[in-house]
Order: sequence, then C-alpha cells, then structure tokens
Amino acid sequence: MQPQDPALLQEAIIRALKTVYDPEIPVDIYELGLIYHIEVGPSGEARIVMTLTSAFCPAAQHLPDEVRQVVAAVPGIKQVEVEVTFDPPWDMSRMSENARIQLGLL
Repeated sequence: MQPQDPALLQEAIIRALKTVYDPEIPVDIYELGLIYHIEVGPSGEARIVMTLTSAFCPAAQHLPDEVRQVVAAVPGIKQVEVEVTFDPPWDMSRMSENARIQLGLL
C-alpha cells in the first residue's frame, strides 16, 4: 500500500471533525476552535490536540472519544491519538468568524 498524502488526509480529518458538535453549543468543534493541532504522518497516523470549552464540560467524557472515532473512520487513517489540553484555555476568540455568525456574536 502506498503512503497517503498527509495534506489530503488532514483535509479529510477536518471535514470529519466538522461533523462533531459540542452538545451545549450548536456549532461544530472545529469552528468553535476546540481543535488546537492536527498532525498526520505518511503512514496514516494522526495526532489531534484538542481542548474543551471548560474543564467541567459535560462532554469531557465522550467528546475526545467521538473525535477519535470520526478521525479513525477517515480512509487512510490507521492510528489516532487524541490529546486533551487546557493550555492555553479555550476562549471565544478561538472561534471562527462563521461560528460567531452562527451564534449571533457578529
């Protein structure tokens, strides 16, 4: 099997992440700015660094697992590591313009 282009895999991962929603906010986690880093290797390994809107977020238990599942389902991804960090802490400035529009903040 030939190695996949990491840039194409990263685009596919972003599309997959845009299907995951914070249960309390009607915006996907990518547009919310909860995804801090996506790293993809040529052998199909993916590393996602993400955060939550709060350390006490009710989704803290299942959101990282959901991220792991949707990324693992991307064709060409063989292994997924999801790291949750609170450094730096999430704030509304990390949201995309599209997310701010959806939430009526612009």
